[in-house]
Amino acid sequence: MEKSTKLAIFSLAILFAGWVILLFLKNTTPILAEEKNLTNGSTSFILNEVEGLTTGGEEMKASKSFKDSSGEESFKLPEPKLSSKTSVEEALSKRRSVRDYEEDSLSIEEISQLLWSAQGITVKWGGRTAPSAGALYPLEIYVVAGEVKGLKPGLYHYDPVKHIITKKADGDLRQKLTEASLYQDEITKAPATFVITAVYERTMKKYKERGIQYVHMEVGAVAENIYLQAETLNLGTVFMGAFEDEKVKKVLGIKEEPLAIMPVGKK
Repeated sequence: MEKSTKLAIFSLAILFAGWVILLFLKNTTPILAEEKNLTNGSTSFILNEVEGLTTGGEEMKASKSFKDSSGEESFKLPEPKLSSKTSVEEALSKRRSVRDYEEDSLSIEEISQLLWSAQGITVKWGGRTAPSAGALYPLEIYVVAGEVKGLKPGLYHYDPVKHIITKKADGDLRQKLTEASLYQDEITKAPATFVITAVYERTMKKYKERGIQYVHMEVGAVAENIYLQAETLNLGTVFMGAFEDEKVKKVLGIKEEPLAIMPVGKK
């Protein structure tokens, strides 16, 4: 083969290789750009959710509160304490289900501390005191207040992002909640009762039916947090699962599914 022919074939080979590389880059650049945008979007989503804004997406994030509190009366809670004289080991050792309470009110500081222990935010991206599958946080916390210093009797919803409670209903609902809970009168006797509810869709959107199990695991973690925090405050509580779901929802005026009721009072 002549030298000129070989040179021509070599030149064609180089041109073909260059064409293939250009074609590859053309097809993959949008993909890389899309991946970059998705990554940036996830980060943006996390930061915006912590600020109470929604931008969409299904990556790990801190979900905003289910209830819209705009136009309702809200109360800024005292800052939670991050230390106490009671060690974790001592709280674990003393933890018991308590159904008898002193005839005494709770303080707004105690309510704040218990709410923070249940769902308080502990890191900038929105992570909370209790673990949650995919950081999707399907649980909502309500306080049925009867005798709380600084709070009128009523139903309050906790917003962990702002660490505030928002009034959802006026009046003492303890007796009605007792009736919906198979007449367990610890609710009536306790100065305040915490109700843990779930928005299953938040977790099931990512984990499908398996998400139901994850939600149930999470409510156990939240309840134990409340138990242990109560011990540090010399308070007693009990995890109640015996109640009529639809009646509880009617008393509270909510759409979420109630999973646990925890009356709290002084031991």
